[in-house]
Amino acid sequence: MDLIKIIFAVLLPPLGVFLEVGLKGSFWLNILLTILGYLPGIIHAVWVIAKN
Repeated sequence: MDLIKIIFAVLLPPLGVFLEVGLKGSFWLNILLTILGYLPGIIHAVWVIAKN
């Protein structure tokens, strides 16, 4: 299941984070990072998935 989340994290970072933590602070932070720059959103999403 983590492989699918990481694939989602690369394609659409907030979706990967949402699948991991739901509507918590990390999800909203990831949306902000993705808006500011796609690469920071990906890095944060992969980090959140790997951490949990």
